[in-house]
Amino acid sequence: MNATDAVMFWDGVYAARPAAADPRPNDRLAEVVAGLSPGDALDLGCGDGGDALWLARRGWHVTAADISAAAVERLAALARSRGLDDLVIAQRHDLHESFPQGEFDLICAHYLHTPFDLDRAAVLRVAAHALRLGGRMLVVDHGSTAPWSWNQNPDVRYPTPREVAAGVGLDPATWMVERADAPRRIASGPGGRTAEVTDHVLLIRRTA
Repeated sequence: MNATDAVMFWDGVYAARPAAADPRPNDRLAEVVAGLSPGDALDLGCGDGGDALWLARRGWHVTAADISAAAVERLAALARSRGLDDLVIAQRHDLHESFPQGEFDLICAHYLHTPFDLDRAAVLRVAAHALRLGGRMLVVDHGSTAPWSWNQNPDVRYPTPREVAAGVGLDPATWMVERADAPRRIASGPGGRTAEVTDHVLLIRRTA
């Protein structure tokens, strides 16, 4: 499957559901970032835009990127309607081919999973190099399968945060792992369903 297939798939995912009127941020973002001073943030795989809007409301300047033009357009419209368009720049990027320009104090990659080929380790390595000194990269992955997930493969194995960090292969003299754990939470899905899920949380800080 090629890049066109990936774009069509993810545009279809967003077109198949109504636009979120007030998308919520991911729980781990609010947990990790609440105490940080605002700066420049990059949201990789921004989706409905809950993370980008939450950050902008707290004074962050956010570059939000997604492979889906539908997702990017929806987020741009939401930012305009809330008077946050000076703080949120929504861009379409296929991370196979392009990466947002700039240097950042915070880079978030929440559930950057796809059924298509994506060298995530290479993407996260590029992201880590885009951090300013002292900047942090927050990677939150699925550690379990929710009942409403598009991927219901019973044989899927979710790499641990330490395995993700090892795959990215960052020099410990320049980047430090601040957190690598697997907390559980109650997640909400379509139709009001709830389920206990596991998140794999990796937080890396650039130290040199």
